[in-house]
Amino acid sequence: MKVAVLSPVAWRTPPRHYGPWEQMASNLTEGLHDAGIEVVLFATGDSITSAELRSVVKTGYEEDRHQDAKVIECLHISNLMEQSDDFDLIHNHFDFLPLSYSGLIRTPVLTTIHGFSSEKIVKVYQKYNRHNHYVSISNANRHPALSYLGTVYNGLVTEDFQFNANPDDYLLFFGRIHPDKGTAEAIQIAIKSRKRLLIAGIIQDERYYKEAVEPYLNEEIVFLGAAGPDQRNELLKGALALLHPINFAEPFGLSVAEAMLCGTPVIAFNKGSMPELIEHEKTGFLVENVEEAVAAVAKISKLERLDCHKWAKRKFSKEKMVEDYLSLYQQIL
Repeated sequence: MKVAVLSPVAWRTPPRHYGPWEQMASNLTEGLHDAGIEVVLFATGDSITSAELRSVVKTGYEEDRHQDAKVIECLHISNLMEQSDDFDLIHNHFDFLPLSYSGLIRTPVLTTIHGFSSEKIVKVYQKYNRHNHYVSISNANRHPALSYLGTVYNGLVTEDFQFNANPDDYLLFFGRIHPDKGTAEAIQIAIKSRKRLLIAGIIQDERYYKEAVEPYLNEEIVFLGAAGPDQRNELLKGALALLHPINFAEPFGLSVAEAMLCGTPVIAFNKGSMPELIEHEKTGFLVENVEEAVAAVAKISKLERLDCHKWAKRKFSKEKMVEDYLSLYQQIL
């Protein structure tokens, strides 16, 4: 079996900081390679992989803004599609655009749908549903108008996250600074809980940061900016709890699984995939609002951090993800 993994080209694969789709394309590629599968990664030229890398784009368009994103995407996708006969299967992690080629090639295409940026793009998925295979990253993120081959949870390199049974006394917000992610709500939870809050992530909404986050920053509410892999591990394992007060139906939530791998429980608003990721009152708390989150902070010490680690390792490892995808590959082929 020879598999092509198509990664996005917004960021490097794996990403230096933000880039969840690129991270999953990387984890899958490395996992397939480790399992003895012949795999080729299509990604930016500065990407890092143990497998073969094919690229026509030097760097991601989010890292080099002099590039035109649409031009880069067209060159990148067509590069793979023009080589499609080299492969038994194409695994698409690049949203809906590659589907427009799928009726023109003989190689089957499996698309992991990482989320829907808009209801408008569903029309493309519907058009190509008959002769394509779709995978959801959570049962909560399935669209009723589409048919799915299965659900495969995102898989992490578990060795990158260290278990810590004795955390420090701070709360952590780890994610994009954007209303969807609930940075402002995390600040209110920390203030009302009288706990220190560390905030790590890229600013995706500058106005939101200026109006809802920056005015509250002080010695107790600290914004750290984007955190790379090493700092991420230190922040996650040291936290008393991860605050995840999302304001949208999140398809997955990598930081939730990452925190639990470190033994850190998660307090999340009960939306989207959160009930699939978190065992309520065992690996964290599913709450409805700020007040319930504050009450959960007071109960966080009652949870066993080792339970969080075991749960995440069993459900969200790279090896589990690869095993599940290989089963789907066999069904297709």
